[in-house]
Amino acid sequence: MNIGELLTSRGKSLSFEFFPPKDDLGEINLFQAIHSLEALNPTFVSVTYGAGGGTAKNTRHVVERIIEETSFNPMPHLTCINQSKEELEGILEDYKKMGIDNVLALRGDPPMGKDGKPMPVTHKYYAKDLVRLVAAEKGFSIGVAVYPEGHGETPDLERDILYTKEKIDQGADFGVTQMFFDNNLFYAFMERARRVGINIPIVTAIMPITDVGRMQTFCQRCGATLPKSCVERFGDKPLSKEDAVKIGVELACEQVTDLMKNGVKYFHFYTLNKDESVAAIIKNMRMEKYGLD
Repeated sequence: MNIGELLTSRGKSLSFEFFPPKDDLGEINLFQAIHSLEALNPTFVSVTYGAGGGTAKNTRHVVERIIEETSFNPMPHLTCINQSKEELEGILEDYKKMGIDNVLALRGDPPMGKDGKPMPVTHKYYAKDLVRLVAAEKGFSIGVAVYPEGHGETPDLERDILYTKEKIDQGADFGVTQMFFDNNLFYAFMERARRVGINIPIVTAIMPITDVGRMQTFCQRCGATLPKSCVERFGDKPLSKEDAVKIGVELACEQVTDLMKNGVKYFHFYTLNKDESVAAIIKNMRMEKYGLD
């Protein structure tokens, strides 16, 4: 099912993100979560892709199992950094044969060496190049990443929105935001987007916080802002897993409530390959109607 068409025709969406597990136990846990969430009938689910194609085979494997075992509409992530045009065309041709209709086109981060530093880039494509390549293949609905706080390598927000428009204009049907916790950053992004003529559906990505310490580290790494008010809700004493999840669900529900009040109807949840937090948020917010009928 073409995600771009679904978003436009339905005017609302519920979707989930998964990542390829590292081992057999991780895969068992992932598919337990997948089957648990299946009853919510999401518009689509996405599967991430490692730096420089680092988990390409695992991404394909997870997507193949999703197609064979579930009713989900899968969208594999595809990165282009350090991959040749021929490699990318081969992946897309394989996806066509599998019956995949959707791709999230990303530049991606360069793979890391054993010293923890980025390895040299041999094939330096950008997201706009990948969007153009996927569009030329025909038959795919193309999503792109958008950044409410600007991409980490962009010098300023005004140029960031111009770069975003540039890649969208190559053939993207919809955008998915990087995670954000301050809705004002998203509203400001949408204003910039309208100003430059971006009018494709923008899906808001929501990250439930289950470990505030790890989330602070993750935010520093990807350039997202975690407001002090969010951190303070977890207090300064160790919490049980249950209490931490409860607070994270409450924060996500508050964020979604505000987004809904401001007209947002497309929601993409990072699951971290678990179902508890996401299922609780959807139940609390009565969002079942956002999934497919």
